[in-house]
Amino acid sequence: MPVQAIAKGIKHSPRKVRVVANLVRGRTVNDAITILEHTPRRSAIAVKKVIESARANADYNHGYKPASLKIIEISVNNGPRLKRSRPAARSMSNRYQKKSSHIKVVIDGEKRQAKIKASVKDTGTKSASRVKENN
Repeated sequence: MPVQAIAKGIKHSPRKVRVVANLVRGRTVNDAITILEHTPRRSAIAVKKVIESARANADYNHGYKPASLKIIEISVNNGPRLKRSRPAARSMSNRYQKKSSHIKVVIDGEKRQAKIKASVKDTGTKSASRVKENN
């Protein structure tokens, strides 16, 4: 069962985030984080945070081995756009949009074996053991 993490409303253009997402698609999580740390683009920070969140979800919530995780799917979709305008010549205005994006990362790997709890021997209550010692 794959594990996912989603970041919504990232204040980066989806077109620019997709360039960074294409660098790490299909790689292991450790390789992807190393690549993103050395990528000189602003959106690399946002993609790295989503991948780290997916890794933490897999490790703590689902019991996957952190070293075996691999990125199965990484997608960048359009988020909401803020429509703005700026003044232009002859008392007109030019419209522009502040774009945002949604980043979704799906990872998968090997599960850890569940720890088996050791059975505890029942020696009785404290008062019963004291009675045996006194007799």
